[in-house]
Amino acid sequence: MYLNFSKISFQFVVFTILLAAVNPLSAQWKEEHPMGRKVSEVFRHIDKMYVDSVDYEGISDAAIVAMLEELDPHSTYIPADEVKSANERIDGSFVGVGIRFQILKDTLVVISCVPTGPAEKVGVMAGDKIIKVGEENIAGVGLKNSDVRKKLLGEMGTRVTITVERKRTEKPIDFAITRDKIPVHSVISSYMVDDKVGYIKLTNFSRTTAEEVKEAIVQLKKEGMKDLIFDLQGNTGGLLFAAKYVCEEFLGNDKLIVYSEGRSQPRAELKADGNGNFEKGRLVVLIDEGSASASEIVAGAIQDWDRGLVVGRRSFGKGLVQRPINLSDGSQIRLTIARYFTPSGRFIQKPYDDLDSYRKDYYERYKGGELTHKDSVKINEDLKFETKLKKRTVYGGGGIMPDEFVPLDTSEYSDYYRKLSRSGLINSYAVNYVNDNRESLKEKYKTLEAFKNTFYPDDVFMETFFEYVVKEDSAMQVVEEDYEISKSILQVRIKALIAQNIWDYSAYFQIINPKNEIFQTGYELLKSNDYKKHNLKM
Repeated sequence: MYLNFSKISFQFVVFTILLAAVNPLSAQWKEEHPMGRKVSEVFRHIDKMYVDSVDYEGISDAAIVAMLEELDPHSTYIPADEVKSANERIDGSFVGVGIRFQILKDTLVVISCVPTGPAEKVGVMAGDKIIKVGEENIAGVGLKNSDVRKKLLGEMGTRVTITVERKRTEKPIDFAITRDKIPVHSVISSYMVDDKVGYIKLTNFSRTTAEEVKEAIVQLKKEGMKDLIFDLQGNTGGLLFAAKYVCEEFLGNDKLIVYSEGRSQPRAELKADGNGNFEKGRLVVLIDEGSASASEIVAGAIQDWDRGLVVGRRSFGKGLVQRPINLSDGSQIRLTIARYFTPSGRFIQKPYDDLDSYRKDYYERYKGGELTHKDSVKINEDLKFETKLKKRTVYGGGGIMPDEFVPLDTSEYSDYYRKLSRSGLINSYAVNYVNDNRESLKEKYKTLEAFKNTFYPDDVFMETFFEYVVKEDSAMQVVEEDYEISKSILQVRIKALIAQNIWDYSAYFQIINPKNEIFQTGYELLKSNDYKKHNLKM
């Protein structure tokens, strides 16, 4: 791919000059590079004659962004003050106080504490409202999530004092918390669907992912798992090596997982080492249009080796490898250095000549009917490949095509339900409901299983819910016709969110998954003989 210099912005020109000015080879670069002489001239004119003073740091940042955008959609720039948070999901941890929170009516509410984390150790509880951090009042001041991060995150071993209001406690309570490393789990749900089928939900690929997946598989096997549903829906990827280690759980020793090549990067192969914990047993991998990068490496390897059944919709289509490169001021670029290929030789990067269209890909897929009709999926017949063992036909050129297509089911998605979802009121109601009834709920439902089997948002419950919605937003009056369409999905979603706030994310998926059409299709394939029709390795 070449650069179109006619499109390169003024900021890029200035950045190039600034970069050259501090580069020991800058004089040589200016002489030998045809662009160097031109941008040097421009810079001199700006420096001498521009009408105002120039914010060189600001235009440098803008220039880097503009330059990388000319390369591809996934080469990116991260300012110095954002690098730490950007790396948290990759590192699998951050330093903080260990709470999950939500801002409700301008108040910071603790949803849960990380088990054995700093906040739990000193006595902070779910439902506490944090009104002060140090001496600063944070209630009713327009607090944002980014503000919370700045106030509660910090360096390892430093202390922060918070003041909370607690239900049925007359006076506010102060807690001095010593910040510590807090894990960011990529396996957020793992449970037995029935006596033989296990389920693992993976949200990203970080440094801790391999160990988390291994632990989940080992535990599920202890509980009787024979078959596994591995959920990568919405998983946007992460570390390449994490994808390798995950694949090793399912593939035999020395099997090729992925290989990469780039202009300055010779072919590099990643193969499975050693024995995995689930090399035998039926495997279903769930993907959708949000599954990207490392998720596609895993799905592609499983598919190419005929190890499992890929179920869902065509994945995102990201076949480019980025390397993080630290810059002198603490900022970072993630630069595309290679293309990766699945074991059968597929390159699954979708075209990005038109960046605007690339960014609107989901809308284009929806508009074109691809998400709801298999026949609308655009397949490039020239990019046809064969799987390694069973010689099944698979395709490259824009994502992983599933073995079993599952259309997007919008039959329960009325206009009113969509508005409710966008408003955030479903989530906030669940938080408030649990905060107001936490003790009685825990007393009545000793276990998640008891809650799943006996809690039901009946009509009286839903009336209370709609009263809350209208009180919060008078424009959200219930539309009876729409409610009848969406009643079931709305009730299940509220129930799942309540369970999440009492227990954890795993509880949410145990309740919501039966409403997920991709999960249901994968589960039904395992429970029937249809899995065998794909002629997979068992």
